[in-house]
Amino acid sequence: MPALSITLQPRPIDASVDHEIQAIVAGVSGAETCNTDLAAGPWNFDIRPGYGPGSSMGDVIPTGSPRQGALPAEYREASEAELDDRIRAAKRTLGERVVILGHFYQREEVVAHADYVGDSFQLANAAKAHPEAEAIVFCGVHFMAETADLLSQPEQAVILPNLAAGCSMADMADIDQVEECWEQLADVYGDMDATDAEGLVPVIPVTYMNSSAAIKGFVGRHGGIVCTSSNARTVLEWAFARGRRVLFFPDQHLGRNTAKAMGVPLEQMPMWNPNKPLGGASATELETARVILWHGFCSVHRRFTVDQIDKARAEHPGVRVIVHPECPMAVVDASDESGSTDYIRRAIEAATEPTTFAIGTEVNLVQRLAAEHPQHEIFCLDPVVCPCSTMYRIHPGYLAWVLEGLVEGEVRNRITVPRDVADPARVALERMLAAKPPAAPAAGWEQAS
Repeated sequence: MPALSITLQPRPIDASVDHEIQAIVAGVSGAETCNTDLAAGPWNFDIRPGYGPGSSMGDVIPTGSPRQGALPAEYREASEAELDDRIRAAKRTLGERVVILGHFYQREEVVAHADYVGDSFQLANAAKAHPEAEAIVFCGVHFMAETADLLSQPEQAVILPNLAAGCSMADMADIDQVEECWEQLADVYGDMDATDAEGLVPVIPVTYMNSSAAIKGFVGRHGGIVCTSSNARTVLEWAFARGRRVLFFPDQHLGRNTAKAMGVPLEQMPMWNPNKPLGGASATELETARVILWHGFCSVHRRFTVDQIDKARAEHPGVRVIVHPECPMAVVDASDESGSTDYIRRAIEAATEPTTFAIGTEVNLVQRLAAEHPQHEIFCLDPVVCPCSTMYRIHPGYLAWVLEGLVEGEVRNRITVPRDVADPARVALERMLAAKPPAAPAAGWEQAS
């Protein structure tokens, strides 16, 4: 009698990081989380100043940062299934009157309801592409909702489900600090609008999308541009064609990794610490600089280390390591590839053979990719389950609350940017949207910034 052939199907993977954290707190999972308070609803923390459970203790939230008001008990006490039903019912009622945008780093229970899921560059385009919608519900963080307001039609309402969903990196460069920096640089370089023999101005300001509307407005007023991790190289090329050097903020790591991949020597990338005269750099360093890096960073991506990569390679021979360019330079250099969240997604989708991937980016995206591609082994480089603390403030309870408000004719948590800020910020954003990165061969193993 011939032996039976049995094909084992891959074990289904739960895409929900929330379920994993709940299991850890209940003692069902042997994994570790950075803060067990993540298992509680964010409404328990919204009235307190701070970025929420899981944030770095070194990230001090600015005074006056937005806080979320009390969420009605019916949303706080509803089960996951009840909230799912209420959100779907509200969406059916609203139809094309509302479009929901969800960032890759959002929890799975929120992404399930998004009309568009993407990185900040893709969602900026999506916000602009739906003038017919009365409301844009942005499931992300505050600066993203501001950007959607800048790019959408004046009559459209942009809604952030939880006003406490900010960004510690964006807060690391405030408008007063940046204005002061610009004045100090003018003392070094002279007239910041004057062109040299090659037609270049002394400095072009470039801000990462992860910045306030006020910072984007500053950039727009001074001939600069916004970038995302998807088009950072294209944007730097744009800036170098117009300026002798670039002031890049607020993320030092994206600026350093991108410029280094373009051949800019590290000694030509001084750091600007806004708490020090001349940012802590010498006049000579500033004179020879090509990229002046702001002293800012992402607390999520700073968690990844070279030791984690070494461990992954030791335990998984042949592993393919891909990290986000917000990671420190040593981590990017030790990886096989680096690229935006969308680059990471496309790289995994393009892998035709079963592959082990170690990914250095926010765990919600990594867990979702693992669930979507069970033919691969996909895991987060950081074994500690620690989602972005501010992205995690967007909970299905808040999404149901703002959607049902729209059904009742009430706009809750509308985000608006004042016109004097919006007009120059929009100029900088339009330049960003025009700086489309070339199509990347995601299946390749080359470094991509």
